[in-house]
Amino acid sequence: MVNEPPDTPPRHPLRPTRRGRLVLFIGVVLVVAAAVLVPLLTRGPKVEQARSLVIPEGWRTSQVYAAVDKSLDAEPGTTEKAAATTDLPLPAAAKGNPEGYLFPATYPVTSATTPQSLLRYMADTAVGRFGADHIAEGAQRNGVSVYQTVTIASIVQAEADTVADMGKVARVIYNRLDRGMPLQMDSTLNYALNRSTLHTTTGDTKIDSPYNSYEREGLPPTPIGNPGEQAMTAAIDPAPGAWLYFVTVAPGDTRFTSSYTEQQRNVAEFNRNRRSASAG
Repeated sequence: MVNEPPDTPPRHPLRPTRRGRLVLFIGVVLVVAAAVLVPLLTRGPKVEQARSLVIPEGWRTSQVYAAVDKSLDAEPGTTEKAAATTDLPLPAAAKGNPEGYLFPATYPVTSATTPQSLLRYMADTAVGRFGADHIAEGAQRNGVSVYQTVTIASIVQAEADTVADMGKVARVIYNRLDRGMPLQMDSTLNYALNRSTLHTTTGDTKIDSPYNSYEREGLPPTPIGNPGEQAMTAAIDPAPGAWLYFVTVAPGDTRFTSSYTEQQRNVAEFNRNRRSASAG
């Protein structure tokens, strides 16, 4: 135990004065108020989180319309009707048809998004990408218009089994156009028949449609889907080669040839593989 010096005054508990108690009370109130106010100030108004709408390469306008309707929780057919009345920045050659110009990408969607605003966004993006100088120069080099290049790219997008094959498919298209041969592309028939299939019948090739590239020479009147960047690159810069035919005999195995006899053998192999797959 430590002894205090004899002259140390006796200890008394400290009691705040009336003024001290008032100051202490006010301080406590201010601390509590600040604790409540800070979260209110930092929280602020809620910012809406945008959703994403993904439009894959090669989708047709009909598929894009359905996806927009679903994303916006709109009645089926709403976006298609909006497209007919919305002033989209399309080239004159499109004649108001947005096929090929609803650019495949990921688009933000909020409560303020409308079918019209989404369609304009997609068309603006396409016009910006397809209006680039290198696209115009590539089209001129190949002897076609930019709109025709978009049409070629849409066929490439639908026909090529892999990205690596796109340049070869584009070359087949140009080689056939140069020789005055019908394109004979199943993808154009599928577009006319509003379907997607690898099985084309003789009857299919006889349908009366401007998209029947078995019966009609040249390109179809419009794109048959909305191509992406890689297909457009193939359309302006096709691979060098003399190919006139191609067929995907199995996934990842597309055969290109300039020989009709060899093409017949490849088609026969494709048919055998298809029958085997059906039997299995």
